[in-house]
Amino acid sequence: MASPGPVTAGGLSWTVWETVEHIADDLFAYAGQLAPEQPALDAYVPFGYRRRPDGPALTVYVKAEAGVAGLLHVLDASGGLLAAQVQVAPPQRRAFHPMGVSDPEGFAAMGVVEVLAHMHDVAAGLGVPWSAPDDLCDRVLWRLFPEAPLGGWPALLWATGRGELPARPRLADWRWHSTPRQQEAA
Repeated sequence: MASPGPVTAGGLSWTVWETVEHIADDLFAYAGQLAPEQPALDAYVPFGYRRRPDGPALTVYVKAEAGVAGLLHVLDASGGLLAAQVQVAPPQRRAFHPMGVSDPEGFAAMGVVEVLAHMHDVAAGLGVPWSAPDDLCDRVLWRLFPEAPLGGWPALLWATGRGELPARPRLADWRWHSTPRQQEAA
């Protein structure tokens, strides 16, 4: 099966292929942030990257000749790296993210949001209906979006600027809060 090629992902300027590469890249990068014995608190691990104009910056990208199967293999591998790192990192470990120094739980939640939000973009670009489990959405909403209402998939789409909720304007700019919730309360 060949690459989806120039099909754009939802409202992004990225292609479907680049968007899936971006998801894999973020999962890999989050695992990389947690992996050092003493992670940096002020910068990302300095992996190199490449970028196409208007495309995502990518450290992880897929050989085009590997096709869609290769793209999905890389996505699966990157997700496995993050899942493994979250399991073995001590819960008190902290590492840099530009939206707040985070812990393993936070990096896991950010990975989930990247997958869910960008798979929405991919599905929209391909014209395929898709939604995420409401309980999973509510868990990441609670962890990363303290101002957002719990409300499953529609609320997560709203919190990431991809949807509307009654009595709430669509968000043009949004951000998550990756610092641990207990730390914010202290």
